[in-house]
Amino acid sequence: MKKLSARRRHPLAALVVLLFALAVTGGLYAAFAPADKAQADDTAQSLAIKEGKKLFAVGCASCHGTGGQGTSDGPSLVGVGAAAVDFQVGTGRMPAQQPGAQVPRKRNIYSNAQIDQLAAYVASLGPGPSVPDKSQYSAEGADVAKGGELFRTNCAQCHNFTGKGGALTNGKFAPTLEGVDPKHIYEAMQTGPQNMPSFGDGSLSPQNKKDIVAYLGAVNGDKTASPGGMELGGLGPVTEGLFGYIFGLGACVAVAIWVAARTTKAKKS
Repeated sequence: MKKLSARRRHPLAALVVLLFALAVTGGLYAAFAPADKAQADDTAQSLAIKEGKKLFAVGCASCHGTGGQGTSDGPSLVGVGAAAVDFQVGTGRMPAQQPGAQVPRKRNIYSNAQIDQLAAYVASLGPGPSVPDKSQYSAEGADVAKGGELFRTNCAQCHNFTGKGGALTNGKFAPTLEGVDPKHIYEAMQTGPQNMPSFGDGSLSPQNKKDIVAYLGAVNGDKTASPGGMELGGLGPVTEGLFGYIFGLGACVAVAIWVAARTTKAKKS
């Protein structure tokens, strides 16, 4: 009986074995799971690049070259980044219908998934600005007043102080920013499309860009009120002065003629 008792397991032995098994399992998961996840991400990215290359060959290569190196009909896309693709294709400017002084905005012909694939392929050609996430261009945490100050300093010369757009030289124009997706406004500042200069983080910080986007949403939103009454399109003092000159001065002339005519009749009678 004593011999059998000596061979009996300690009551905590099973608990120790269980803890050891859990530790080994956790270690194996920690060793292999992240690698599996990273491998899955790499595979998905590679697939997106592959599909994007096919779309690029059909819709973009005729102007930008088979490898995005550029041709006489289109600039190089090496280093423009995913943000430039998301802006140009997402706003329908690319593929362009025809060459001209400026490519206008139109309805896009690609789905969001296809735009992401095109952006992934172009981003693989060289490093450039990435597509911003929603937290970067949402109004939450933005300073609208600061955004207005920055917009009037850096953008109003072309886009008008409320973003209504304006004419430039040689058939070019600054498009209206009313109704533009906040993400595309942010991307335009990142990449400088067409005639617009790019504003890197060194000239306008991410918070500055966020403030500008919030300002444009405040002055062009559906609930925006005009405390001055009829805003005449918000096109600035030239339009308002012309309106005052034509209608205001015209009204004064009409009243003067009416008064003179009444005075003449009074004298005859």
